[in-house]
Amino acid sequence: MITPLTAYSYEGMTDPNPASDTKIDKVNANPTDSQRQDVDLSALCLQLTSASEKVQQQLIQKLATLGNAGEAVLMEFLLQRRSQPPTWVDGNAYQVLHNLDAPSVKEFLHTYFPTGIVPLNSERGIDYRHLQQLLTAQDFQAADRLTLQKLCELAGLEAVQRKWLYFTEVETFTITDLQTINNLWLVHSEGKFGFSIQREIWLSLGKNWEKLWFKIGWKTGNNWTRYPDGFTWNLTAPKGHLPLTNQLRGVRVIASLLSHPVWVSTGTR
Repeated sequence: MITPLTAYSYEGMTDPNPASDTKIDKVNANPTDSQRQDVDLSALCLQLTSASEKVQQQLIQKLATLGNAGEAVLMEFLLQRRSQPPTWVDGNAYQVLHNLDAPSVKEFLHTYFPTGIVPLNSERGIDYRHLQQLLTAQDFQAADRLTLQKLCELAGLEAVQRKWLYFTEVETFTITDLQTINNLWLVHSEGKFGFSIQREIWLSLGKNWEKLWFKIGWKTGNNWTRYPDGFTWNLTAPKGHLPLTNQLRGVRVIASLLSHPVWVSTGTR
């Protein structure tokens, strides 16, 4: 269990639950190097479990620089939250650990998250492991191509063979599978990508498709963004930029995706 000693403001990060000035002064009175590290780790632990998502992200990056002690805090953080649906903060912590070479970290991830941070649930027996691997590695272009392939698998053999979707096929997608695909994108993109994000933007724009294309970077002026070089395949992209949906045959496929019952079941209005 992560048990911090006291609240503390670390290198400009704002602690949402600061302790009194007296307590902080007492803790920091002529500390040894070991005591200072303990206090720093204690403070980081407290903030990691109680701060805003933005600050949590900063803390995760800071902990990754603190060697074994920081790695241990991140592993414990993920363990404590394993029974809850993962958020993009969990995804960020997982990605940081995944990129480390420490044998103890690799063993931890293999033991507790053998297929990744997002549960790969499917009612159709579809294997989403490779999609999770690509998104963990931030290979968004390959992940986008594989996402279309998985959607075609959901639609059935005819869609797999033609390599594109009818809107009527989207309506048959299971809530479980569409939720898995969306969660993979959401958790591994710092909350920037996913069908649910595109839906939120679409609704905020009064379901105006033209405004949506501009907002998510799929269109500039009268011109559609050219595939693939015109798109941004990293986290500097506009929110909702990925995954892509082909608009050459109209908006009915993306309209079906953004109107699917999955969003009602998950509370996305």
